[in-house]
Amino acid sequence: MKPTVVGIVLAAGKGTRMKSKTPKVLHPLLGQPMLAYALQAMQEATGARPVVVVGHGAEAVQTAFADQADFALQDPPLGTGHAVQAARQAVPEGVRWVLVSNGDMPLLTADTLRSLLDAQREHAGPITMLTVEVDDPRGFGRVVRFPDGRVQAIVEEADATEEQKRIRELNVGAYCFDAAWLWDALPKLPLSPKGEYYLTDLVGLAVSEGRSVQALRLEDPTEAIGVNTRVHLAEAAAALQRRINRAWMTAGVTLIDPDRTYIEPTVRLGQDTVIWPDCYLRGETVIGEDCEIGPNTIVEDTRIGNRCRIVASVLEHAVVEDDVDIGPFGHLRKGAHLAKGVHMGNFGEVKNSYLGPGVKMGHFSYIGDATIAEDVNIGAGTITCNYDGERKHPTKIGKGAFIGSDTMLVAPLEIGEGARTGAGAVVTKNVPPYSLAVGVPARVIRKLEKK
Repeated sequence: MKPTVVGIVLAAGKGTRMKSKTPKVLHPLLGQPMLAYALQAMQEATGARPVVVVGHGAEAVQTAFADQADFALQDPPLGTGHAVQAARQAVPEGVRWVLVSNGDMPLLTADTLRSLLDAQREHAGPITMLTVEVDDPRGFGRVVRFPDGRVQAIVEEADATEEQKRIRELNVGAYCFDAAWLWDALPKLPLSPKGEYYLTDLVGLAVSEGRSVQALRLEDPTEAIGVNTRVHLAEAAAALQRRINRAWMTAGVTLIDPDRTYIEPTVRLGQDTVIWPDCYLRGETVIGEDCEIGPNTIVEDTRIGNRCRIVASVLEHAVVEDDVDIGPFGHLRKGAHLAKGVHMGNFGEVKNSYLGPGVKMGHFSYIGDATIAEDVNIGAGTITCNYDGERKHPTKIGKGAFIGSDTMLVAPLEIGEGARTGAGAVVTKNVPPYSLAVGVPARVIRKLEKK
């Protein structure tokens, strides 16, 4: 089925006030490029793949969003009206309505765009526009109305009189158009003194034809935050974070201090989990129910089970099963997998290793490229010496083994089930099951009874 509505997202601007080599719409906002939010909202509102108008940094933008949008090139950049004209070749025939938004307005929601579309569907005129009433105009155009309240025109701030500058109703820059009227009207846009064609002039054009222009006012002014500088980027990030944090608290997650809690939109949290201040939850992180995270904890692209407690630690690309406690000052690196009931104390580090159920790793230890069976005790200061300068080597530790404090496990190495090492041992050879190895280099001195 051909879509009846298509969204166009304008993203061709240079963003010179960002003072950056990176195209403005690719600047990160809570872990994602700014443009990602505008595209997601537009796609959800229309149910169709958006069209993105690109210009400056076009190749980088197209590469970043190749699987999420179609693209139209605006070259040279001659204003917002010209940008929508450039997008026409990417819009399927037969579309009845066209939604237009800006790639530098990441807080505009799908619900708002959907309301804009619904309002235009019921409207006899060709345009429904989004407006907002605020005290700080931030350079937005003013919405001028006739004495009877009908929309008359949009006046850009640079062209506004002092009286017009006192108008509090501003043009947000999001519109829904009757498509047939839009394509007919765009070539009629006048050339501005700056040599550009403004989309806002369509309002005056419609009014001059005796057509109605409808205005839909935003209920939440933060949705209208546009990003032109890094100061604006920080404002948008703060507003988006408040929105995300409020949603999680409403869903049953406790944030002890929401203003000091960073949660990216891709993170998922379970009911009755408590997040303490100064936590940073990033990427595709999933945290289960009844957990306690923080304070001072960073979790990135990590899956955490239920009833876990993690204090002042860093977890990256790891898996943590139920009932695990970590920290303070623990570090899980890529490939770390802690099974149910693992205890990992302060100043421990695990990389590319599996710690089986019930493993106890008290403190000041490093485990790398290892497979550790259930109920193993790892003494303080234990190190897997897994790198010989050229290659990484594996260590395997059997069920119920006891590794004494300050043991050096020189890989490749296997410690058998129920085996023990003495404090300070440097183990260079495999230790059979239920054997005790001590010394430097370690030697097996006796067999142990099975428990």
